[in-house]
Amino acid sequence: MTIPYPNTQPVPAIAAVTPPSGASRPRVTFLGTGYLGATYAICYAELGYEVLGFDVDADKIAKLNAGEVPIHEPGLDELLRRNLAAGRLRFSTDIAETAAFGDVHFICVGTPQRADGMGADLSYVEASVTSLAQHLTRKALIVGKSTVPVGTAEWVEQLVGKHTPADLGVEVAWSPEFLQEGFAVDDVLRPNRIVVGVKSEWANGMLYAAHKGVFDLAATEDREVPLVVTDFATAELVKVAANAFLATKISFINAMAEVCEASSGDVTQLARAIGYDPRIGNRFLQAGLGFGGACLPKDIRAFQARAQELGAGEALRFLHEVDLINLRRRTRVLQLAADLLGRRSGPAGPDLSGTRIAVLGATFKPNTDDVRDAPALAVAALLHKAGADVHVYDPQGMDNARRAVPELSYEADIAEAVTGADLVCVLTEWADFRNADPGLLGDLVAGRRVVDARNCLDSALWTQAGWEYRGMGRP
Repeated sequence: MTIPYPNTQPVPAIAAVTPPSGASRPRVTFLGTGYLGATYAICYAELGYEVLGFDVDADKIAKLNAGEVPIHEPGLDELLRRNLAAGRLRFSTDIAETAAFGDVHFICVGTPQRADGMGADLSYVEASVTSLAQHLTRKALIVGKSTVPVGTAEWVEQLVGKHTPADLGVEVAWSPEFLQEGFAVDDVLRPNRIVVGVKSEWANGMLYAAHKGVFDLAATEDREVPLVVTDFATAELVKVAANAFLATKISFINAMAEVCEASSGDVTQLARAIGYDPRIGNRFLQAGLGFGGACLPKDIRAFQARAQELGAGEALRFLHEVDLINLRRRTRVLQLAADLLGRRSGPAGPDLSGTRIAVLGATFKPNTDDVRDAPALAVAALLHKAGADVHVYDPQGMDNARRAVPELSYEADIAEAVTGADLVCVLTEWADFRNADPGLLGDLVAGRRVVDARNCLDSALWTQAGWEYRGMGRP
């Protein structure tokens, strides 16, 4: 039966379906136990579901089964240990076991940028779907959760049809994720919306049953979780459209920072003033070093590439400039560093040799250990390339940063990083850095100079403590 589109409702009224396993509620699996899959698996066990997480990485699976979360996400480690002990959660490298266990299989593998272009690499999606489909022995629902180019769900449906007997009746659906690193546990347990792309009443009913724990929790907390039931293409577009809009808003205020720097305006006051407009809002209007991480940069590039393939490339041409604005903020920090250190820039950039620079922050945002496409680490590498002796400290990202950029020096705490520094660059807005005492740090450095690349410091306080202060888009 065809689902009418669109269907948006805060209190869903969907016919109940019986899980093919015969269990009282669907047994769920999550294929891929990286940031996305591990977080969902653990949180869905917390909601009371029987959960199996699958991955081909045996070391990762062993750690998860031992109660060790391979990522830093506040609150996740406690939930993992609790649900392992309760017997609702386990992890496996056996795809046959995974196929036999689940009623609803969520595909949570990575979709990185292709090495030969801007498009998304779907090889992990193809491998996981194909492997799962070949081992299914009863009806099941395969649900894409990874961020993918529009049209992927139809392709996955073809893969499933190719690798499963028609009489099993295996179906496909799509339900994008909206996790924010540092807030992911709440984003799973208390989402601000759930979007599902389905083709049948059965798939719709199974997905509702798979999300019922979320709706039940919301009811006990007197909240509503809007449910958007739509088609495959729209469900796929929701995530990339949301990321494109967010990236555009961040790059807009950073473009205004460039104008403020040229005109002696103050972007922090500008952002505050326009943020009072309810049509605009003040969220994500903090000018600074720009966005990074595993999602926004590669997602907006893949969105452009897919639009080009569909003949709609002109519609997303502006995203190219969004990307360029974002990348320019990194070189702007290099320029500010050179200005504060009295070094001129030549055709190849500034020569910072003979200087010692403390870099505070390596992750792309606070409350995570993720350094993938982290602006902070990229700037640290630029400073090193310009000849500076760079010393880095980050509360959570040190191990990942050291693996990614081993040529930098890494210190055990803030004090060690800033000792003897000619310049301090605050590149990630960790609370440890925002709340640091500029007077105490000033006694450790060789020169009281600071680049606040996240506009997160109290500029008056630092200036009063004798620091030469430079923010982004500030006079």
